[in-house]
Amino acid sequence: MPVGGNGFFFDPMYLLFLAPALLLAWYAQSRVQGAYAKYSQVRNSRNMTGADVARLLLPSENLQNVSVETVPGRLSDHYDPQSNILRLSPDIAQQPSVASMAVAAHEIGHAEQDRDGYLWMKVRSGIVPIVQIGSQFGYLVFFGGLLAQIPSIAWIGILMFSAGAIFSLITLPVEFDASSRALRMLNDNQIVTSREEYAAAKDMLSAAALTYVAGAAQAVLTIAYYVFILLGSSRRQNSDY
Repeated sequence: MPVGGNGFFFDPMYLLFLAPALLLAWYAQSRVQGAYAKYSQVRNSRNMTGADVARLLLPSENLQNVSVETVPGRLSDHYDPQSNILRLSPDIAQQPSVASMAVAAHEIGHAEQDRDGYLWMKVRSGIVPIVQIGSQFGYLVFFGGLLAQIPSIAWIGILMFSAGAIFSLITLPVEFDASSRALRMLNDNQIVTSREEYAAAKDMLSAAALTYVAGAAQAVLTIAYYVFILLGSSRRQNSDY
């Protein structure tokens, strides 16, 4: 919970800091759900399911070592770089829609990044252990330092859980690049056959990318809030002397 000067309570200032990100997250979620609802009902011109797109693009992009599986869930699609598996949700795998081809191609874009040793994907994977430690212990260190009135310890806590915000920011170029690769693959392999279909696939991917922008904004503004709390606490301590 956000912390006040005399203990733990809900701080309205927290909502003030997070309001822009929360509004953006609401808009992003609405947009991606709306785009998916729209383009999952639009049949693509090649009548290809997401699984069909994968079967065509993986060998075309020299990714024969990547296998395809169907996993439960809605929009649970992802590429697993540890096992070289492209996992598609049932709707994406089985429906011949614009949404299906766009989402499948996007995940294959991640497989391409893995194959190419894409820098930001490697950096993101490399900081996962740091993010996990920071998210587990950073807030404890922060509040411990704050309550003990030892700002240096509280700053260490902020640095620890700032790794999550860094992870969110690094995710942005990874996702944008995967979408760019997806559009190129769809175009080069003539899966999209018109400007209108290309624009529809781009709109679907842009809506999905906005959710990552919202997540990054929320992570950064959360850090800003705790920095504000710590600076305020330090000013109060100095005024007591």
